[in-house]
Amino acid sequence: GKFQLLVGFQKREGHCRVPQTYQVNGIKLGTWLNTQRINKKKGELDATHEEQLEDIGVVWTVKAEQWGGKFQLLVGFQKREGHCRVPQTYQVNGIKLGTWLNTQRINKKKGELDATHEEQLEDIGV
Repeated sequence: GKFQLLVGFQKREGHCRVPQTYQVNGIKLGTWLNTQRINKKKGELDATHEEQLEDIGVVWTVKAEQWGGKFQLLVGFQKREGHCRVPQTYQVNGIKLGTWLNTQRINKKKGELDATHEEQLEDIGV
């Protein structure tokens, strides 16, 4: 079904950011995935389906996806440098990684950092 088409897309492209207009054999995969996101937001997505989608890398919001992308840049920095003390002015491909990390630390102090994000940061030594 459509889930298997999404799995195929993910294997080919390395992500699940299916363009809204993307179709496979006449099946509107982008529209289908958007509907899954809407159903999740409304609390109407079956928990098993939600887990299956997350397991293959579906990100529910653009904001979450952006956070994940910046986190991956931080993981790369940590692997290269052996630490997570990113200089405030440090940038990668125009992304201000130092500023982003500082914002995460401020959000943690305020109690506003997502618990999952906090755990991910701690796991790599922040």
